[in-house]
Amino acid sequence: MPKGKGAKGTKLTLKIAKKAIRMTPDGRRRLTLSNMGITIFPKCLLKLTNVDELDLSRNLIQKLPDNIGNFASLRWLDLHSNKLESLPESIGNLVGLTYLNLSNNRLISAGLPSTLGLLTSLKSLNLGMNQLDTLPSTMMALDSLQELGLFDNLFISLPEFLKVLRNLTKLNITRNPLSYVQGDVEGMQQGKSKAEEDGYLVHESSLCRTCLKRCKEQRERPTRGGGGEGGGDRFEEKRIRTYQGLMAPNSVAIVSQDVWRVRKVEHKLIK
Repeated sequence: MPKGKGAKGTKLTLKIAKKAIRMTPDGRRRLTLSNMGITIFPKCLLKLTNVDELDLSRNLIQKLPDNIGNFASLRWLDLHSNKLESLPESIGNLVGLTYLNLSNNRLISAGLPSTLGLLTSLKSLNLGMNQLDTLPSTMMALDSLQELGLFDNLFISLPEFLKVLRNLTKLNITRNPLSYVQGDVEGMQQGKSKAEEDGYLVHESSLCRTCLKRCKEQRERPTRGGGGEGGGDRFEEKRIRTYQGLMAPNSVAIVSQDVWRVRKVEHKLIK
């Protein structure tokens, strides 16, 4: 595939990018370039200094430009399902980011810069489905962080700094080779919710129709409770903290990134 071209061979130019910008209901300028076969981060995008939200998910991007930090206006960045192995130091300059999705990439712990700790406005961070076993200790400065996805990684133990993230209320650590159970993330402030299996920090608009249906069915399915003194099984509703639009990427089955990307166009996303 030629450099700078999408799946259909169309070169992504600044003019095309500008025409793709849409206003969100809350008045933000959003640029969606998802699932376009992009292999190299388009440099022309760095000229769009007025873009608030950028979606480059489901592409083939292996590296972010060193000057990604010039995107000073960004508040929302979705890079899930690419081929990223590391992040540039300059990502720490995106101090206005409140949402960052890096799930389903190839990130390793050595590829996470300490400057992630400078993103103090972050409320939602998704690092699930990577190859991480540790996080930069500087991330203890992310006081605004409310939702953190670490599922499907290589963590043997949880990062110690999670205990001091006072606003963290949603943590997903499922499917990690944890050597012991840290219920409720011992040491965190009282009142914080425990790690919950249902929170994957990926918006439902990122799922195909079939995956979305399965996720909703799982969310609504009652769980079987244990028999108390009265004996017998009983069904109880799952008491979970729900977050609107947050689902599990790739649904029940985790498919490879390559298979995910080459799905035919007719499998359109629900918007």
